Amino acid sequence: MKKAPYGRIVFGASAVLFGVIALMWHDADTWQALQQIWSLPFGTVIGGCLMAAQVAGGMGMPYPRTARPASLILGVVYLLFSIACLPGIIAAPTAFAPYSSFFEQLSLLCGAIALLAATEANAAAAAGFGRVARLGLGVCALSFTLGQIVYLRVTAALVPRWIPPNQMFWAILTTIAFALAAIALLINRRARFATRLMTLMLALFGMLVWIPLLVAHPEAHGNWSEFALTFLIVGASWMVADLRFF
Repeated sequence: MKKAPYGRIVFGASAVLFGVIALMWHDADTWQALQQIWSLPFGTVIGGCLMAAQVAGGMGMPYPRTARPASLILGVVYLLFSIACLPGIIAAPTAFAPYSSFFEQLSLLCGAIALLAATEANAAAAAGFGRVARLGLGVCALSFTLGQIVYLRVTAALVPRWIPPNQMFWAILTTIAFALAAIALLINRRARFATRLMTLMLALFGMLVWIPLLVAHPEAHGNWSEFALTFLIVGASWMVADLRFF
């Protein structure tokens, strides 16, 4: 751990960005699925503390001495964020959107668990954490696949028109790619290679879709939160790919 891996840096920086913008802007576009936290008693205070903890955890990610405490802090934060999505699933069990939000947050928890595995001294425990991170991310990748199928036209509309051959081609191709990555992770066959490719695909999506939207509409809070969330998932996937327990 002499040099901080890039995946950890991306994950930490994105966690800081997400926390900062959520503390700055208290609206549904920024918090999205996490707005259920507001309905709790003292919800604003609880949400602010969780976002502040996310910022603190993100800042500790790149450094060897603070990486493990940071993984524990972010693990608790993203576990609570995942739980915060459950009321939406219970309220609308036949709608896909609440499930999608849950698995997005769960993928971040998998990233925190991957770092926990990477910083664990006990080999057996490290392998166990690594297995949980791999399987968890596999289930999340399956959810990403289903999400793109359900929202295929919406996904296609996000693809820049200047990329040949057309928007629908890339929407379908990335859906297939998510499905193959999910299978590879769940059955542990070429899992590291598949995860690295999924990480690259997610990073390209963030750069080609959300960065231009941020430049064009920096006033839109939703663009900032989607950008931060996308690169949080990039960092989580990257850290799982860096594990040696496949």
